[in-house]
Amino acid sequence: QVQLVESGGGLVQAGGSLRLSCAASGIVWRFNSMGWYRQAPGKQRDLVATITSGGSTNYADSVKGRFTISRDNAKNTVYLQMNSLEPADTAVYYCYAHLILDYWGQGTQVTVSS
Repeated sequence: QVQLVESGGGLVQAGGSLRLSCAASGIVWRFNSMGWYRQAPGKQRDLVATITSGGSTNYADSVKGRFTISRDNAKNTVYLQMNSLEPADTAVYYCYAHLILDYWGQGTQVTVSS
């Protein structure tokens, strides 16, 4: 059974940084795409960033220049380096992976105080 486990969330002041990690288990194949989505209270789940197995990246306009996504294909792990955090970045961040099916992590809370 495929599992995605996130870590690295927490509370940080505006302007600070956090690094999220997501490790996959239960699969030996490389995911085609991995990434991060986020959901703030009362809002829909939105894309933050994705990265293909070849390293192509895609970012939401709101995080471009502040967030950096990377992955370790050998470990089926994806990372999200978040810098210059803003209160608007407060949300539950979900890890995402795709290989035939879509897989989701349980989510990790990121709270940015002003």
